[in-house]
Amino acid sequence: MDTMLGARLQTQQRSSQNGRETSLWSSGLGMKLEAVTPFLGKYRPFVGRCCQTCTPKSWESLFHRSIMDLGFCNVILVKEENTRFRGWLVRRLCYFLWSLEQHIPPCWDVPQKVMESTRVQKVISGRAPAGAGEGQVPSLVKKEVQRILGHIQAPPRPFLLRLFSWAVLRFLNCLFLNVQLHQGHLKMVRKAAQAGSPLVLLSTHKSRLDGILLPFVLLSQGLGVLRVAWDPNACSPILRALLKKLGGLFLPPEASFSLDSSEGVLARAVVHTAVEQLLVGGQPLLIFLEEPPGAQGSRLSALGQAWLGLVVQAVQGGAVPDAMLVPVAVNYDLVPDAPCDNTYHVAPPLGLWTGALAVLRSLRGWRDLRVCVRVHLAQPFSLQEYTSNARSCWGSRQTLEQLLQPVVLGHSTVIPDTEKEQEWTPVTGPLLALKEEDQLLVRRLGHHVLNASVASSAVMSTAIMASLLLCKHQKGVFLSQLLAEFSWLTEETLLRGFDVGFSGQLRCLVQHTLSLLWAQVAVLRVHHGDLLVVARPGPGLVHLARLSAELLPAFLSEAVGACAVRALLAGRVPPEGPWELQGVELLSQNELYRQVLLLLHLLPQDLLLLQPCQSSYCYCQEVLDRLIQCGLLVAEETPGSRLACDTGRQRLRAKLLWKPSGDFTDSDSDDFEQAEGQYFRLSQQSRCPDFFLFLCRLLGPLLKAFAKAAAFLPWGQLPDTEAGCADQLLQFFQATAQEDGFFECADPRLAIRAVWTFRDLGVLQQTPSPAGPMLHLSPAFASRDNQEKLEQFIRQFICG
Repeated sequence: MDTMLGARLQTQQRSSQNGRETSLWSSGLGMKLEAVTPFLGKYRPFVGRCCQTCTPKSWESLFHRSIMDLGFCNVILVKEENTRFRGWLVRRLCYFLWSLEQHIPPCWDVPQKVMESTRVQKVISGRAPAGAGEGQVPSLVKKEVQRILGHIQAPPRPFLLRLFSWAVLRFLNCLFLNVQLHQGHLKMVRKAAQAGSPLVLLSTHKSRLDGILLPFVLLSQGLGVLRVAWDPNACSPILRALLKKLGGLFLPPEASFSLDSSEGVLARAVVHTAVEQLLVGGQPLLIFLEEPPGAQGSRLSALGQAWLGLVVQAVQGGAVPDAMLVPVAVNYDLVPDAPCDNTYHVAPPLGLWTGALAVLRSLRGWRDLRVCVRVHLAQPFSLQEYTSNARSCWGSRQTLEQLLQPVVLGHSTVIPDTEKEQEWTPVTGPLLALKEEDQLLVRRLGHHVLNASVASSAVMSTAIMASLLLCKHQKGVFLSQLLAEFSWLTEETLLRGFDVGFSGQLRCLVQHTLSLLWAQVAVLRVHHGDLLVVARPGPGLVHLARLSAELLPAFLSEAVGACAVRALLAGRVPPEGPWELQGVELLSQNELYRQVLLLLHLLPQDLLLLQPCQSSYCYCQEVLDRLIQCGLLVAEETPGSRLACDTGRQRLRAKLLWKPSGDFTDSDSDDFEQAEGQYFRLSQQSRCPDFFLFLCRLLGPLLKAFAKAAAFLPWGQLPDTEAGCADQLLQFFQATAQEDGFFECADPRLAIRAVWTFRDLGVLQQTPSPAGPMLHLSPAFASRDNQEKLEQFIRQFICG
């Protein structure tokens, strides 16, 4: 079968893709892609509600059930009805006429207000020498302030904005099928803007187009000119000058200077005052919380945290009474400017002409493969309310080395009753001048908003297709079965409170998705008249693994629970054993909690994105509840134990394990002594084995990358720099993938995550050197025995 499949794949690669697609999909059905019709009758989850624990007032005030019934709008669909004019000429010039009618609010005299601010005047007077009056030195400092302010921003030009909106509208219509926005989300944002507080949009960052798409969306919906905080290192000087005239903001390099540097003090004062004036003027601000695509680093952006810190300072300093934070997410079927290879390199700054050539190349390359886009504006919440309530949820934290290393080495079986402290984002820019407590507030606020953005993101059709081919049908699946599986996984996603970014006829959806994934998926004829869909073996599986990772937030609790159950059964039943044999084993609630906690500590924080106000112990109970709800676990009554349905009076415990999680329910899930008598079994339903394996495989690429990193330790050439270790590990992943065929973990992102996790775990230690920080094996893991313990600890969670 494998030989025949390989021969068919080679034949498929030599043939013309477009002609092949036409012949394979020769049916009478026309292409019909929509974005409104749900799959489950009239049910479609309304996502994007803010945290009820940290911001209960915002949760109530900015929401009404009537907005859930509002539909979607395609923001790039501009017709004659969108203008004030009518006629055949208007239908041909409607894009241009629409752009002329956009309202551009006037800009205030920001440079003069920045110069007159108390903060900047204090810095200027401090830099003047003793005895100096209104002479030459203050004049030079004034020019320096103007230079820094000119580096940060420029007054937006209305003519350029209208011309740019017209060009962007034509460009987006050529590149995308549609750009959908929920009108209920838009109504919440408009209601928050009418309250008088400035809007601060905190967005994910999937593509460079996000910085162009989001300002266009807000301008087209009448929310004003969006000021975008761009990365100054990603743009050439000419492009920076153009973007500043379109509303762009850039952090000056002097803002990252040391605290005792006079240039750094002045630059931070100017940036701080400029942000205050923008907020006072009511201009909406866009900050990207994620690193740009292709960047090898932490998921949470250091630059985004710096801008967010400026907003927090402005509110705490009283410049504005409050600011409304809006989590934003943009999802694509396929990211247009995603890197094609599996290696990361520092991209040169994007210039004006290189950007224009990139646009032309994208239009030519995506002429026949236009994708769908979903923009999500989650429920706004008050920054003032969050800062007042968030600190009450903070508890003690320990490093990963303190929590996990004794358990891995077998020195202890007790897991400390505390949370994990793991921070991979460096503190740069204006954050350097904040107190440690305020820095912690900004970091946890960033994690909180990023969690809200990811939770409100829609799952696109390519993510569902990639998950089915990688985690459920690795050897291929017939098209007739794939249609049913696609519909099943879509409904499971909707039932978990996550929205999907597609709709329409099922067969056309699958056809559209497979056409987008033609480079990674092969569609083959078989003699039965059906079609066989199979993922192409090779490095292209990395791309499918990245797409399937977008489905992980919807099934994360079940995936963590399934891997924890696999770890419990690892020492009792062989992984290839029959499901009936695994269902015989009893699983105690205490053991399940312990394995879930171990896995939560092992997984990176930027993957889990747990809310800072939620404790790990509450999440353990959520994982157990999800496993019971989805039917994988069933309660088992043991002889002599109190029945689960017995609601009789129970003896109060002398010691209560209260957790700083804000969980005020009357559940007794924290009573671990009482929970010792509660046991569970794996369900014996026919669908459970496949679903259990599917959930485990969702975390498979990351866990297998960690296990291979543990196997790499004896062969690594250490000490080496952090980047050097990641390159060595990536080469090891690629070499082993050629042997075992598991290319999903041969990803640079997984390599750097493994290096950072092992550094936090104490496997690698960092020491300074003239060439920079060097990583070497710690004494605790220098022996081969302890390295095998680490690999065995990780592999217990892997299944399939």
